[in-house]
Amino acid sequence: MTVTDIFIAIFSTLGSLAILFAAIGMVRMPDFYLRLSVTVKAGTLGVGFLLFCAAVIFPDISVTTKAIAIAFFLILTAPVAAHMIARTAYHIGVPMWKDTVIDEFETEDERGDGEE
Repeated sequence: MTVTDIFIAIFSTLGSLAILFAAIGMVRMPDFYLRLSVTVKAGTLGVGFLLFCAAVIFPDISVTTKAIAIAFFLILTAPVAAHMIARTAYHIGVPMWKDTVIDEFETEDERGDGEE
C-alpha cells in the first residue's frame, strides 16, 4: 500500500463521513434553516474531499483540472445559493424553530423597538 493509497483512503472516508453527517443533519435538525445550513456545509466538504480523491486517482491533467474547477465552483456557488434559498423561505413565511434566539432579518417595526 503506497502513500497515495493511504491519502485516498483517508480523504474518501472523510468525504463519505461528511456526506453521511449531512444526511443525518437532514433528519436531526428541527427546522428548514438549520437543515439547509448543515447539508450545504457538510455536503460541500464531502464532495470536495471526493473530488480531491478523483484528482489523485486519475493523474491525467484533464481530470485534475475538471475536479479542481468543479470544487471551485461548488465552493463559490453552494453558500450563495443556500443563502438565497433561506432568504426566500424567510420572506414567504417558512417558520423558524421555536427556540431560535436571534432573527437577524427581523426589522425594527416587527420587533416593536422602533420609535414613533
